[in-house]
Amino acid sequence: MQERPWLTLLIAPAGFAAMAWLSRRLFPGTEGSGIPQAIAASLSDDGAVRRQFLSFRIALGKVVLTLGGLLSGASIGREGPSVQIGASVMHMLAGRKRSRIASSRDLIVAGSGAGIAAAFNTPLGGIMFAIEEMCRHRAFRANSTTLTAVIFAGLMSLAVLGNYTYFGRTPAALAWPGGLWPVLACGFAGGLLGGGFSRLLIASARGLPGKLGLFALSRPVAFAAACGLATGVIGLLSGGMTYGTGYAESKAALEGSATLPVLFMVAKLAVIWLAFVSRIPGGVFAPALAVGAGLGSDIALLLPGEADANAAVLVLGMVAFLAAMTQSPITSFVIVMEMTANHQMLLPLMATAVVAHGISRSVAPVPLYHALAYPALRKAEGRLHRVAPPSAT
Repeated sequence: MQERPWLTLLIAPAGFAAMAWLSRRLFPGTEGSGIPQAIAASLSDDGAVRRQFLSFRIALGKVVLTLGGLLSGASIGREGPSVQIGASVMHMLAGRKRSRIASSRDLIVAGSGAGIAAAFNTPLGGIMFAIEEMCRHRAFRANSTTLTAVIFAGLMSLAVLGNYTYFGRTPAALAWPGGLWPVLACGFAGGLLGGGFSRLLIASARGLPGKLGLFALSRPVAFAAACGLATGVIGLLSGGMTYGTGYAESKAALEGSATLPVLFMVAKLAVIWLAFVSRIPGGVFAPALAVGAGLGSDIALLLPGEADANAAVLVLGMVAFLAAMTQSPITSFVIVMEMTANHQMLLPLMATAVVAHGISRSVAPVPLYHALAYPALRKAEGRLHRVAPPSAT
């Protein structure tokens, strides 16, 4: 690809189209992130409805198709698929009639938390995700089950990948009271941007306007190919910086070995949206961190201070955009703190997450994943009722 970058104009459309076709024909239920599907399954008491979101086939398809999407250059993450895979694995345990270790709902919640913990090597973040996101509107009861699942997921991650920190160790810190301005700037800007982007994703999931919407509905595979082509064009114009999760670019910026272009944030938002509306399997959680890094980089250019503080502002941008987009502030600052192994930034991260969350709620009243979960649940129940045989009279 580096020697012939124009090949992306062939690989990306073909890859997007193939992932869209496979997810629709062979692996229904794998479309999109995977987190809304896990939430929808946890909200239902009907086993037939849950099996439309969680199964061995879906878990297998999610692994293969997410990898295919990443190889095609799609800006997707592994955290959403990891949640659906973890929930599917634990849901299979719920099928046991005897010696069941917990209720079906608790097992799904525990598997979802384990998926986040394994995806980023963030065990505390996985537990907080289970509490704050999976049990947002009900009491969290899967205490020991979630803890056990996260521990086993962490041990497996250590066995396969070793003890690593996702972004490495970031020793950057903010002085006080000067650090108040980066916190407020990132919190306010991240809240507006994350809340606005969340509303855009929710509106896009309900349907695109005009002829574009008709094209997406009538020819979904061709529409996915068009999204892949647009992703390839943006990747070419950005020098390849917008492909994938954005992990390498964000890590280099945090280490100070590279800088993010001013328009990196905008370009990354565009390719995330293209992957989302194409409905290929893949999450938006990890790419959102790259958008946040781009936001922090742009804000750092406007704030007076030493260059050494730029990495700290990048971290604040990450937590601000993530907390605003997901409206899960505690999960966001815990995960970012674990990813950077930087406990000195705990209070600034907490403050930024709170500010961003407050601004985001005024822009997008309904949290992203739950706004996507409820329509998915209604569609699954509708499909079940349509195929159910009529009752005898």
